[in-house]
Amino acid sequence: MFAIVRTGGKQYRVAAGDIIAVEKLAGEAGDSVTLDDVLLAGDGGEVKDVKGLTVAAEIVAQEKGEKVIIFKKRRRHNYRRKNGHRQQHTVLKISAIGDVKAAKKAAPKTEAAKPAEDKPAAEKKAAPAKKAAAAKPAPKKAAAKTEAKPAAATKAPAKKPAAKKPAAKKED
Repeated sequence: MFAIVRTGGKQYRVAAGDIIAVEKLAGEAGDSVTLDDVLLAGDGGEVKDVKGLTVAAEIVAQEKGEKVIIFKKRRRHNYRRKNGHRQQHTVLKISAIGDVKAAKKAAPKTEAAKPAEDKPAAEKKAAPAKKAAAAKPAPKKAAAKTEAKPAAATKAPAKKPAAKKPAAKKED
């Protein structure tokens, strides 16, 4: 079975087991992704109904594409600009093409990742307490800065620029 999926503004023909590179998607290697925007599906010569159809995939890697060099030049104007760019993309391995039920079976990995997202929120709540504790030693640092200023003042003064010579007088 194959499907045509739209992601990142582009369309891809995929089948189970295919590996494709798409525009960057959120997630890390090993995470599961569900592609919901299925445009067409078929099996051999038959076209299937795409209502409620999803494609389950696993992120293999987050990579950068080939380097593209951008060079601008305007002749006879001494104008040259050189720039480079490497587009970020995600490598996906298509695990299954099926309905919503099949995608939910392949998606427990994403549900396991969601509680991990909740953990940083708990850490954020604990972080203000740490900041309050860190605020107490701040006056000591300020005292250290005031001690450092006199040491900086002992540097040798900067050289004065050389005096300019008067211009030679022209005789007519």
